[in-house]
Amino acid sequence: MNYLDILDQVRAHAATLFQAKKDNRLIYHNLQHTEQVVKAVVKIANHYQLTDQDFFIVSTAAWFHDTGYLTSFEEHEARGADSAKDFLDGKGVDPAVTALVVKCILATKMPQHPVSLLEQIVCDADLFHLGGDNFKERNKLMRKEVEAYFGKSVDKNVWRLKTIALFEGHHYHTDYCQDLLTAKKLLNLQELKDKLGKGTGKQEEELKKLERKAEKKKEEEEEAQEEALKIQEKKDRKKEKRLEKRHEEQELVVKKEEKEEIKKKKSDRPDKGIETMFRITSGNHQRLSDMADNKAHIMISTNSIILSVILSILLRKLEDNPHLIIPTLILLIICVVTMVFSILATRPTVPPGTFTAQDIEEKKVNLLFFGNFYRMALPEYVAGMEKMMEDREFLYGSLIRDLYSQGVVLGRKYRLLRIAYNVFMFGIIASVLAFVIAAAWAAL
Repeated sequence: MNYLDILDQVRAHAATLFQAKKDNRLIYHNLQHTEQVVKAVVKIANHYQLTDQDFFIVSTAAWFHDTGYLTSFEEHEARGADSAKDFLDGKGVDPAVTALVVKCILATKMPQHPVSLLEQIVCDADLFHLGGDNFKERNKLMRKEVEAYFGKSVDKNVWRLKTIALFEGHHYHTDYCQDLLTAKKLLNLQELKDKLGKGTGKQEEELKKLERKAEKKKEEEEEAQEEALKIQEKKDRKKEKRLEKRHEEQELVVKKEEKEEIKKKKSDRPDKGIETMFRITSGNHQRLSDMADNKAHIMISTNSIILSVILSILLRKLEDNPHLIIPTLILLIICVVTMVFSILATRPTVPPGTFTAQDIEEKKVNLLFFGNFYRMALPEYVAGMEKMMEDREFLYGSLIRDLYSQGVVLGRKYRLLRIAYNVFMFGIIASVLAFVIAAAWAAL
């Protein structure tokens, strides 16, 4: 599935929702905030080098996580999750992927309790501004949004108390955001406390209560985490023991099977020395064949040049030098005969390229040579090869026939090459003598 294409459609759909259902009261939870959350998600996801699927999950959750505000402030996470599910189902996205997107959106509900890394990324991105430089601006927009939605003003100090309570009860879940944002978040929190400290004694007392409550909650969370870690460690140890035991049992089974397999196929297993012999002999035959082809190529090239010279230069001068006709004809015949034998040495022989089931049964066909199967269908060739590999006698017989065939071809090549070289050698001598005799006869 092409997640990038679907993610582009998700982006366009979310933007359309915010524009079509625009609510002037949504001063904070609008398209701008959503785009900032998506930007934060991308930043965190790139740090953890998520796969394409996981990147799609967190990005889609970020685009849909606040679309529930377009209808109501109440249970907006659930409505945003439903909106994402409806859209993804319509696009044919894997239900398992859609379920992970829904979980990420629901995890942003306050107080946040993300479980997986993907849920932690979306939650940290949603409150990324708490540790950012733009916190003051975003916090003011949030207060204005609450005032606009409920139609009444909110006292700044009361708002600061609630914001401090949010800070005290919140912590970033991913290691990346903890390292990146915690320091700035503490500075923002301290600035809120400093401003609140200038208010009434009642507010200061309220602040102290919040701090004590936050400390107590933090201690409870730490204790719960320690207990959970202990339980998880016990489970992991039990699981490791079970896995070790299972692994040992599997190793015993594998070793037993290997011994039985070795014992069963020992007699059928090719001997290493025999394999080496076939490999070296086949390689030597191939090199000898290449040498023969090169020698034939040399003969063909040399005689082609001589013929070109005879036809282009010497034949024109025979009218003025009739005594050179016989030597020229001798040289011409020698070059043609040499080229014919050289070409015959390299001329390929193409077999019919087929075999029958009876050939396989009788083990007569050599399936290692392309000329015996190039016109056969693949299933027939595969069946033949499998039968050959299962039968040691058939396999070695095919290798022997292959080597023999190579030797026969080599014998023919070198026999024809020897004739070509003899014709060329003695013919050149005869031609030179003919030209000398002709020249001496003309001089008389």
